[in-house]
Amino acid sequence: MRPLIEVRGLRKDYRRGGAVLHAVDGIDLALMPGEAVGVIGESGAGKSTLARLITRLERPTSGGVFYQDTDVTSLSDRALRRFRREVQPVFQDPLTALNPRWVVRRLITEPLKIYGERDAERRVDEVLRDVGLGKDLMTRHPRDLSGGERQRVAIARALVLRPSMLVLDEPTASVDMATKRTLLALLNRLQSEHGLTCLYISHDIRTIEETCSRTIVMYRGRLAEEGPTTAILSSPSHVYTQILMSSIPRIDSAETRPGRLRARPFSRQHLPDTGCLFAHSCPRVQPECATDPPVVEVTPGHRAACVLAGRASDHSGVTPS
Repeated sequence: MRPLIEVRGLRKDYRRGGAVLHAVDGIDLALMPGEAVGVIGESGAGKSTLARLITRLERPTSGGVFYQDTDVTSLSDRALRRFRREVQPVFQDPLTALNPRWVVRRLITEPLKIYGERDAERRVDEVLRDVGLGKDLMTRHPRDLSGGERQRVAIARALVLRPSMLVLDEPTASVDMATKRTLLALLNRLQSEHGLTCLYISHDIRTIEETCSRTIVMYRGRLAEEGPTTAILSSPSHVYTQILMSSIPRIDSAETRPGRLRARPFSRQHLPDTGCLFAHSCPRVQPECATDPPVVEVTPGHRAACVLAGRASDHSGVTPS
């Protein structure tokens, strides 16, 4: 089976004054049809930039995004239009993503009109049932809806064209915990029923745990680790991932365990020109970290860009500062 989406050597640079920021720095990944993959990392990791590049809302500085082996970075306007029908984004804040002047019915119907779809009313009714919205909401504006209802409208708008893939950037960040769990259950059901490929961008590890079979960890624009979500959670191999995983609140006696590792304070002034970008904060830094770290396959399907990957089996003593 070939990947639905493949990213090869993807890079996006931004100029900030006289400096260059590598927001996405040489990322390679593949998404298989029907797969749910999560991308995690702290703010500034490049997660949202990666989402915008994959959906072609931005052009990369170099590298390619391939949809069924077609490089979408060089598509004509007509071909790009077809691609955007297949790969739909769902944004973090639907209140800013949805036109505030339109009622719900127009918000959901508009994509069908743009693509000249017939029998739009029937399709809208179907997608309303899919996302659990009542017809009584169709004449309301986004401001008149709850956070959960607005996000359901955003999901319905993305689904109405029957895409093959959703790219969800922090899809539950603007709702409370109870609504979050309901939305995650909805997204899991929709993915299963429609065979959707889903890419979740999130800083919330629990969201990824509940929705994704595979997880990618990013740090400063680079891939730090990739593998089955269960392995990333239970046996992280990159020191950065170990610290990230230990930040999940747990009722565990390990919380009081002495001698746990802590990341050193971060400073952009200490970012190296070469080598591992985490070396400046890493409590286990090695002399080899001065050169670009190898990508080590820890177990089949689980790899990490860390010289210590696979060397130690006990990661329980790591904690963030």
